[in-house]
Amino acid sequence: MINMQQKINEVWIAQRADPYVYRHTDGTYYFTATVPAYDCIIIRSSTRLEALAEAEETTIWTKHEKGNMGAHIWAPELHYLQGKWYIYFAAGDAENVWNIRPYVLVCKGQNPVNDPWEEMGRMQCADEDEFSFRAFSLDATIFENKGEYYYVWAEKVGVGKMISNLYIARMESPVKLATVQVLLTTPDYDWERRGFWVNEGPAVLKYGGKIFLTYSASDTGANYCMGMLSIDENADMLDPKMWSKKRLPVLHTEEEKGIYGPGHNSFTIDNEGDGVIVFHARTKKEIQGDPLNDPDRHAMLRNIVWSAEGEPQFIL
Repeated sequence: MINMQQKINEVWIAQRADPYVYRHTDGTYYFTATVPAYDCIIIRSSTRLEALAEAEETTIWTKHEKGNMGAHIWAPELHYLQGKWYIYFAAGDAENVWNIRPYVLVCKGQNPVNDPWEEMGRMQCADEDEFSFRAFSLDATIFENKGEYYYVWAEKVGVGKMISNLYIARMESPVKLATVQVLLTTPDYDWERRGFWVNEGPAVLKYGGKIFLTYSASDTGANYCMGMLSIDENADMLDPKMWSKKRLPVLHTEEEKGIYGPGHNSFTIDNEGDGVIVFHARTKKEIQGDPLNDPDRHAMLRNIVWSAEGEPQFIL
């Protein structure tokens, strides 16, 4: 187990938001995240989780000067599907930076750091789906269960005040959905509605026959926090009644530890096989101006502790 007691209050990788760590079958760890300039996608790799902090960072793709994928390059995730590497990310248009939609890259080789990447365009919804990706859509993640792959993402809806919900669909291929979107969660509680009404940044953890899905809520300052859903692995992933939602956040600002607005996480295991949550947080409470223009979002690590009821615990 990583000595987290020495790392709880420490920045692991500075100025990298929405951190995503993937451990491949050969034991190699890959790290990607949102950079403060929102202009490119980076990858680091190492054979040891902790060593990603000092690993060389390679820019594998840069935003367009015009049109789609021209601004706000956010929350990349690296996945290995059907023998190929894919990166799922969100981006705006150069001429309309808030026209955020989900996009896909595919690697032309088996080395995601050194081999070239090809643009696959926008993620495609199911043919009969008239709703998905029509509005502000971001923060997609992918998980597998019983041989099927599922795509979970955030999308804003509403008239007047926009609300960010989480949706799920089964995948037909790495670039297209097979089913119409299903609403997983909407901001029900007060802690999900601070600043903005937000559910976003989903991440999946499997343990003991259950699937846990964490997500982030409220605005991206000190109010940012993490909620959690869970479902039995044998249940219908596309039946929202099968998902259970925690009443209270599972990770939130811990002022006494100097951690503000923790959220947008991913999960991995360390070199000893113990579960680790990777998340970003701020080291200061007050933000001047737009929080998105403040680079004080840093990747951090914690070991996952399991309760007697078999639920993950992130607050130490």
